[in-house]
Amino acid sequence: MTTAPTVHHPQATHVARRRVSQWSWLGWGLVVAFGVPFLFADLLELPRDLYYGLYMLFVAVFVGTWARVSELNVRAMFRRNWQWAVVLGTGCAGVLTFIVLRTEDATTHPRGLELAAAVVWRGVLYGVTDGVLLSVFPILAVFGAFAGRRILRRFRGKLAVGALALAVSLAFTATYHLGYPEFRGELMRKPVTGDVVWSVPTLVTLNPLGSPIAHAGLHVSAVLHSYDTETFLPPHGP
Repeated sequence: MTTAPTVHHPQATHVARRRVSQWSWLGWGLVVAFGVPFLFADLLELPRDLYYGLYMLFVAVFVGTWARVSELNVRAMFRRNWQWAVVLGTGCAGVLTFIVLRTEDATTHPRGLELAAAVVWRGVLYGVTDGVLLSVFPILAVFGAFAGRRILRRFRGKLAVGALALAVSLAFTATYHLGYPEFRGELMRKPVTGDVVWSVPTLVTLNPLGSPIAHAGLHVSAVLHSYDTETFLPPHGP
């Protein structure tokens, strides 16, 4: 009696490899999250705005490469539940703004073009970049690791994967802030707590829009309210 040969479907094999690769991407993402601030902000102590530019470049290259290699349909991802993503992102931005106002006292800030530049550079662009690295990438990568599996067909399964995705996002936030010397202590609890808020829009909608909106709201409010903040907008210098 002979047995039928096992047939390997190239498409199924490709999908399986793509799922497994998400865990490798997450591992390298943790290296980037810690390594960039540790090297440029801690060891080299680059000027803050120069550091932000390098950080944005590293994150853009890394996440862009991940999206291309993972063959993500980026356009479809941005269309998915986009109205809810914007609403939740804006709402969470409001919550984070309230946290900024309650956490630190108001400080003086520059005026005119210098303030406008700070709002765009330190507030919007740096905030969006943080939202992408700390929430969008880890959450979507975790869901990508389970794409097509039976667990995502059940509500309880989605909740379980969502809980795992949030845990990975929290790990990214903690790892990233460990790259800054000022967060290697009691101050760490603040960004980790904040991650629960700014991750909600992407976690609920699986749309990349929401969390960057929320995080940009946090950064913009920090620029306008506490320009010389000791908590937000790291690095804070020696």
